[in-house]
Amino acid sequence: MAEKILVMMADWDDETQKILSGWYDDLTRAGFEGKQTLGLPHHITMSAYTLDKEEQAAKLMKKVADEFAPFKVHLSHMGMFMGGSVLFAGPERTPELVRLHEALDLGAPQEHPWTPHTTIFINEPEIVHAAIPTVVKSFRPLVGTITKLHLCAFWPTREIASFELKGTASAAE
Repeated sequence: MAEKILVMMADWDDETQKILSGWYDDLTRAGFEGKQTLGLPHHITMSAYTLDKEEQAAKLMKKVADEFAPFKVHLSHMGMFMGGSVLFAGPERTPELVRLHEALDLGAPQEHPWTPHTTIFINEPEIVHAAIPTVVKSFRPLVGTITKLHLCAFWPTREIASFELKGTASAAE
């Protein structure tokens, strides 16, 4: 299958990665297997573009990472996208998170409006619905830190670039 989309992501710190991985581990112990891309760090999807924006996206992400300092984000709730095949942890839509999203805007049209989220589980709706009680048992709101920006093309997954947030500017500035 040929690559179809380019995705800009904001990655979580190591401790938050462990917690999010634990939620998925609980699902696998309960007999559920997701169809999400395994092996990528847990992240908040910031935007998706056509593949022809790769060079522009990588340059912009490096610039933004050089400007932004790591910042805290509260993962406060669970949600599901229409159709019921994606279960996610939802971050509070803070000024810092919105500012990062806006800084990563390439000015190209998006297929869907931005919904900040961290995917927990993808599968057929009936399997996702059956998995909800398992996730509910382990889900606890948490405050994590966004520490890195990450660029990938999908399907199959091709990691393109990763940039540590190392700026001094607060995302709220």
